[in-house]
Amino acid sequence: MSGTPMRTSITSGVVTLMSCGWLAIAGCKKETARAAPPPPAVTVAQPITREVIDFDEFTGRLAAVEEVDVHARVRGYLTEIGFKDGDEVKKGQMLFRIDPRPFEAQVKIAEGMVEQVKSKQVTARADVARYKDLVPQGAAKQQDLDKAIGQLGEAEAGIHSAEADVDKAKLELEFSKVTAPIDGTISRANVTVGNLIGATGSPDQVLSTIVRMDPIYVYFDVDQRAAQQYLKAAAERRATSAPSSTQPAKVREMNIPFHFGLASEDGFPHEGVIDFLDNKIDGTTGTITVRGEAVNAKRLFKPGYFARVRIAAGQKYQAVLVADRAIGTQQGQKYVLVVDEKGSVGFRPVTLGAPQPDGLRVVRSGLKPTEQIVVNGIQRARPGTLVKAEKGEMLARPTTREVAMQPVAGNR
Repeated sequence: MSGTPMRTSITSGVVTLMSCGWLAIAGCKKETARAAPPPPAVTVAQPITREVIDFDEFTGRLAAVEEVDVHARVRGYLTEIGFKDGDEVKKGQMLFRIDPRPFEAQVKIAEGMVEQVKSKQVTARADVARYKDLVPQGAAKQQDLDKAIGQLGEAEAGIHSAEADVDKAKLELEFSKVTAPIDGTISRANVTVGNLIGATGSPDQVLSTIVRMDPIYVYFDVDQRAAQQYLKAAAERRATSAPSSTQPAKVREMNIPFHFGLASEDGFPHEGVIDFLDNKIDGTTGTITVRGEAVNAKRLFKPGYFARVRIAAGQKYQAVLVADRAIGTQQGQKYVLVVDEKGSVGFRPVTLGAPQPDGLRVVRSGLKPTEQIVVNGIQRARPGTLVKAEKGEMLARPTTREVAMQPVAGNR
């Protein structure tokens, strides 16, 4: 009898401890539920809607409008160089002078021959006049008169030949001064004073080269589709501005603009106008050569430079645009993430168009202009989950931390 109360007391204590344990476990579960992390914060913005125009880009090469290799036309010893390497020269400016004394002597010899033949002419003319008087009187034979007439004709022909020799000698004297055939920038002198130049054993000897720097040509190749598109657009503009014109316009008259940039430059800061389209498609490459002309007053461009060329492809149209940083890639599919009013993330496959200079990209399909796009924090958002959306700007630049957290293009 005395042991029964003790067992009852022990049993009650065990029940009490077990009840406390369950209560503790339940309390831990509540604490765990309360400690769940909040939804990740992302920045969202609506797409930008505006008029845009698509562009085609090509690789081009710069070339001089005029380029001339300078040669000597006569043989002689070089006595003077009239420019410094790299100078701007004018047409007619003296570049090289060959010793003129041998040519001056040749002029004098030729002029002397003219005087000598003219004296023979005077004698022959006098003989003809005398024999014309003597032959009718029988004091001279007809044969003598004929001979005198022949000598007179020979003298007159000799005068023409001698005068031609004078002209040739004077021309060679003139050629002893090598002048610039065009305005332009001259290269270095390939010879020095004292050398024998001209019609020597090396007739192809180039003394220097002159190129005209302003304007400058930009050559590039386009495919058939692009060429037809540019001509069609230009023809439509021409029909609007000159509806009464029935004659086909020359390419230069179509006023097709283009922009280009050098390898060391960002974007396409320079402008020109297309002035030439080749007359046939290259059957090997399927392209046609196009040439544009650009102002080069500051001499920024050199013949032979490579350039990136951009031409407007078509007319302006209304487009939806998003920032490049808002676009992800999954198994080759481009997409953006959208957030609805409840904070739920949605997945939108999109078809992209041309990139824009300000960092935006045209979205051709898959996106509505009113949707909220994740522009920063795309790596923290997952389709079907909740996020804390904060309003931002589509064109705003991401912070350094956000840039560091962005996935590498092509890895998503």
